[in-house]
Amino acid sequence: MATLKDLSRHLGISVTQVSRALNGHDDVSEDTKKRVRKAAKKLNYVPNMSARKLVSGRSGVVALVQKNNPDLIEDHNFVETVTNLSIEFSKLGKQFVLHIAPEDADEISVYQRLIAGGALDGFVVHEPADDDPRVEFLTSNDIPFVVHGRTLGELTYPFFDIDNFEVGYQLTKHLLDLGHRRIALINGPRGLTYATFRVQGYEKALADYGVAFDPGLVSYGRMTEELGLVKTIEFNSLSGKFPTAIVAGHVRIAKGIYQAAEALGLSVPRDLSVVAHDDVIPKLRASAFYPALTVTRSGLRNSWEPLARYLSQLLDGGSVEDLQSVSSFEFVVRASTADIS
Repeated sequence: MATLKDLSRHLGISVTQVSRALNGHDDVSEDTKKRVRKAAKKLNYVPNMSARKLVSGRSGVVALVQKNNPDLIEDHNFVETVTNLSIEFSKLGKQFVLHIAPEDADEISVYQRLIAGGALDGFVVHEPADDDPRVEFLTSNDIPFVVHGRTLGELTYPFFDIDNFEVGYQLTKHLLDLGHRRIALINGPRGLTYATFRVQGYEKALADYGVAFDPGLVSYGRMTEELGLVKTIEFNSLSGKFPTAIVAGHVRIAKGIYQAAEALGLSVPRDLSVVAHDDVIPKLRASAFYPALTVTRSGLRNSWEPLARYLSQLLDGGSVEDLQSVSSFEFVVRASTADIS
């Protein structure tokens, strides 16, 4: 098995430069990083974590803690995220660990045990809540972390997010511009910040057009086909008029809405207009819906590289203010909405 010295001799550069390239330091050129990674793969170099920690005080290992839930295995977003975060951290010379905790576990206790083990440099926090105890715990204990998303509180940590308020606003505005006034929202889980931002955007769009907010037209839950199917059928049983349009928090929810519409004998978009947010998951293409689905579009893949880079740079002493970003999105109009004005 090759060592840093072997890589140094093979490439004709110093051991220090090899080490800094493998750890993704900004003072090493991208060309050198690629050469070093290619040589490391060719020579079967594997970092010695024990030696690394003795020298640097770090293990080179970061983790994501996730509580189990019945839908986790089928959650394409989650699978794509952990797979590609692992790839991105590997490019930076780090190891990424996924820790699945029991569904009823106290997450803070899980973090405490992992930190006490002394083998981790930092964490990726996934799906933050409005007031997230994980963020509060890690911040108060000076544990390095990056958030995929953000909380509603003070932003004193690195994060990568999309503008979910604007997602909710623009999807709803599009329907309002087409004359719809009874618009339902099938959102992500209540209390998760992205869902909070989206319902705020939805409410703001309604208010801008003088439409009263009806809480009976808003539903929350895990973003599954089943949620879209069940909630759409529930809307049909309301004493009031069935909505003319539905905003879906995810393409998976929209798929369930389409199934419900077919079961109810409704045509999209003649009887029901549907819009959704699209994370651009390979196995669920909004353009392949019939009719093709109108969406706000922001590839989940856009988050993986900055999340890995932000945590790595934080560990190297980077300024938090430089490690925060809110990304925009595309609005793609297709065939799932109709003008009823």
